[in-house]
Amino acid sequence: MATKYDAGIGSQIISQFGAKPELLIQILHALLERYGHIPEEAVRQLADELNLSRADVHGVVSFYHDFRTEPPGEHIVKICQAEACQAMGSRALTAHAEKAIGTSMHSTSGDGKVTLEPVYCLGNCACSPAIMIDEKVYGRGDNDKLDQLLVDTGARNG
Repeated sequence: MATKYDAGIGSQIISQFGAKPELLIQILHALLERYGHIPEEAVRQLADELNLSRADVHGVVSFYHDFRTEPPGEHIVKICQAEACQAMGSRALTAHAEKAIGTSMHSTSGDGKVTLEPVYCLGNCACSPAIMIDEKVYGRGDNDKLDQLLVDTGARNG
């Protein structure tokens, strides 16, 4: 995953989708896959090449929780905040995660190792609360399980 934005690559990605403004979300996903985030330079370029306002592009980026404007940590930890998971303790699990990782939701740890994000349903309600680490979902999360998962995935030293 590249981190420094390249306008030439950005144009190639936009061209793959025919530079159609109605495909903005798909283009943003492709940029996210390439760079891990949506840099401000990409927002300007998208607006220019898709004939949209920067406000339109920024509005889409800020509305959808999967789009981030800052580079993520090496590992991305998401904790479900939907009702079923809340009923089974996700708020307490989130508080524990913030202490264990050393950052708050929507932030990256000081060492750049872990980004902590909320997610609103992972489709694992029967095994709530749900945790996702680096795109892998885990059910029946609790403090001990989270601590072990952080070690097992390399997000934290044991």
